This record gives sequence, structure tokens and C-alpha cells, in this order.
Amino acid sequence: MKEIQVLDKKFKVSIPSNEIEQAIKKMAQQISEDLAGKNVLFLGILNGCFMFAGDLFKSIDLECQITFLKLASYQGTSSSGNVKRLIGINEDMEGKTVVILEDIIDTGNTLESIIKQLKGYEPAEIKIATLLFKPEAYQGDISVDYVGFEIPNSFIIGYGLDYDGYGRNLSDIYTIVE
Repeated sequence: MKEIQVLDKKFKVSIPSNEIEQAIKKMAQQISEDLAGKNVLFLGILNGCFMFAGDLFKSIDLECQITFLKLASYQGTSSSGNVKRLIGINEDMEGKTVVILEDIIDTGNTLESIIKQLKGYEPAEIKIATLLFKPEAYQGDISVDYVGFEIPNSFIIGYGLDYDGYGRNLSDIYTIVE
């Protein structure tokens, strides 16, 4: 199993890039089928979702739009619990199906904050698509519509996810070595 070092931590491969690619294509096909005929706006949550959003969007077979929202809630290897809105929304969402694109959902705090803010824009419906979902860590009661992988409650990096800003460029997903 391939190991790497990022800053002061060691990580091992947990999801190879070819498996990520397959899961994203499968998710894109399902979203395209489910949302056919709807006015769809994808809302990517930065920074982590940029690779997932780009790869998913290339495989979506719908007339749709995409925009991004930047939030921050992580410090080092753990969530701070505080969600800060950094870059706002400029698109009209009224009457649209908004699909939130998350790189990872763990506690659900970020997701709940986003949905609370989005309801004020009066979308027709809100769907959630995430590449990674940590059911053991999830404390929310919002259902997640599209999940690429369910993973254990371990710290991970790669494919857009970082450790103090590093590791986002890795094509595989790595788990911290305890």
C-alpha cells in the first residue's frame, strides 16, 4: 500500500483514482436521470469540491448551471465547528433545483448551515451530492441524495481534500496513518 508524507503526517492510499472516476460517472448518470427536465443549478462548496465538481460536471447530461460557494470550518485535522461564509451567492435560485456538491460530509454542520442559508433564496428543491460520506460522524438529519463512497471516520486527504492546505492535488484519496 502506497504511503506518502504531507507536512508532519503520513498517509496511505484508501481510494485509488480509477475507483473515484467510476463512482463519479455512476453518480452523474443517476443525477442526469433523476433531474431530467428540471431547471438545475449545481452549487459547489469550495475549496474541497473543485476536483469532484469538475469531474462530475463533465459527465452530467443536463442543461444546467454551476456556481461555487466558499466556506471554511476545518483547522488542521479536525473541524472547528464554526462555519464561516466567505464568498456569497450571486445566482438566482428561485424555483430551481439546487444540487449542493460537497467533497465530504462528516458531522453535517457545514451542510446544515448551507441549507439554512439557501432556503432564503426560495429554490424549488435542494439535493445533496457528496463524493465522501462519514456515517459514523454524521450528526445531521438531512438526507444525502447521492453518495460516491461511505468511509470510516478517519482523516483523509487528496482529490481536493487537504491537510492545512496541502495534498489537494493528489489524484488518489489517502487516509492518515495513526
